[in-house]
Amino acid sequence: MKTITLIKGDGIGPEITDAVVKIIAAAGVQIDWDVQTAGADVIEKEGVPLPQRVIDSVKRNKVALKSPVTTPIGKGFRSVNVQLRKDLDLYSNLRPCYNLPNVKTRYDNVDIVVVRENTEDLYAGIERQIDEDTAESIKRITRSASERIAQFAFDYAVKNNRKLVHVVTKANICKLSDGLFLESARKIAAKYPQIQFKEILVDNCCMQLVQNPNQFDVLLLPNLYGDIVSDLCAGLIGGLGIAQGANIGTDYAVFEPVHGSAPDIAGQNKANPTAMLMSAIEMLKYIGETEAAENIKNALFKTLEAGIKTADLGGNSTCTEFTDNIISHL
Repeated sequence: MKTITLIKGDGIGPEITDAVVKIIAAAGVQIDWDVQTAGADVIEKEGVPLPQRVIDSVKRNKVALKSPVTTPIGKGFRSVNVQLRKDLDLYSNLRPCYNLPNVKTRYDNVDIVVVRENTEDLYAGIERQIDEDTAESIKRITRSASERIAQFAFDYAVKNNRKLVHVVTKANICKLSDGLFLESARKIAAKYPQIQFKEILVDNCCMQLVQNPNQFDVLLLPNLYGDIVSDLCAGLIGGLGIAQGANIGTDYAVFEPVHGSAPDIAGQNKANPTAMLMSAIEMLKYIGETEAAENIKNALFKTLEAGIKTADLGGNSTCTEFTDNIISHL
């Protein structure tokens, strides 16, 4: 039996976490969950949203499943997500985006994988106050981080039978920082002649995504652009409520949905556990439980095909009803 860290988060986090744990158990996967709490609710008790015990748990178990955690906007504590990625060196943010059955979208047959560098760039939050009227953020790009995320993207493409990698930058303006990221991607791409390689500016990429997303396969981006473009891609397939995510490093991996904690519907049995479940499916693949992962995915798809959906997807099922229906298909 494998021990995995389980971070319940806050808002709707505990509800969708419980739903996913129940589904995984019904699929026959035995996991010893090392349950940890983090987020807004923990600040009052322990003084910080991400206590050291959580980091220690992930280091001990190597793998974690994490639900949403609230991050104060414009003030307060550093993002729990950013701190986890930094402390555990989770350098790759992986966001597969593809259509789900019976979820209405503008486009069919979308199948895009966003690979986002996860440790530096503006998103690292290196800031300072110059004076009371001027603030400054540092955009730091390094060759080592850029080359390893490019390596991850191309290795992923080969392993998953992908044919095309686009590197996405603003190197025409940020000639040094984005230029270094682009140069690093070109160097790694040269080692993979079997994978087609293209370059695109981030603004053009966004336009092309909303005009013709089917032209894209794997997108490789620096941290900040990757955060924005990955949410755009989630919009192409139905929204953040079904968008999965994974943060992967050399030694550790944390799997999590990318939506927020939705405190406005917490405790009302309205939450959609799909994104959390999709993230858990990726986690099961990662630990070698590929058959169970496929069974859960098929059960989810059958549930959606039957029209069983939560309110955010246009249905009227509760979180509990949706979960139980998935289990019935197992």
